[in-house]
Amino acid sequence: MFEQIIIAVVILSVIGSVISMYNSIVSDHKSVQQSWDDVTVIERQRMRILPELEKVLKEHKLFESEVFTKIAALRNSVEQLNGNDIEPSRCADVGNMSTELMNSLRFVSESYPELKASESFSKNMDEIVNQEEQVGAALRVFNQNVSIFNTRIESFPSNMVNGMLNRKKPVDSFVDNAASSSFDYKPNL
Repeated sequence: MFEQIIIAVVILSVIGSVISMYNSIVSDHKSVQQSWDDVTVIERQRMRILPELEKVLKEHKLFESEVFTKIAALRNSVEQLNGNDIEPSRCADVGNMSTELMNSLRFVSESYPELKASESFSKNMDEIVNQEEQVGAALRVFNQNVSIFNTRIESFPSNMVNGMLNRKKPVDSFVDNAASSSFDYKPNL
């Protein structure tokens, strides 16, 4: 009788551990998805800034076609970000386009002093810089959640539970190839 109780307790403990690991994997995956959704939301907030920026540029009679082309390309790229698919590479493309746009805007503002003095232009530029900082923060949270999730599904014994029940694949973290290529140091990971 005592042996049966011990066996039942061991079996219940194993079942409880499997359920706990399963739920942890599900929870961590949801955190990755939520943090990716946050990245896409912040990226889409740029959409409300870009029309205002175009308006300011047109009010100052600036028809720098390259700037307007970059604004249109950035708008298109942000619209293509999909909250359902976790695509860090597409987010990197948006970041690169945003950097190119910022460089073009700095050039335009230096070329047209009256634009640089414009309160609307300054406000839009500040908002764009603020959005860039928010995107960076959201990407750090996303990468942290990806790391936790990937560690969970690759660690023993959670990897066994994942292999049998969840079958979740590791998620790629966001890597800024442009920034990492500027470093001389490469860790041997």
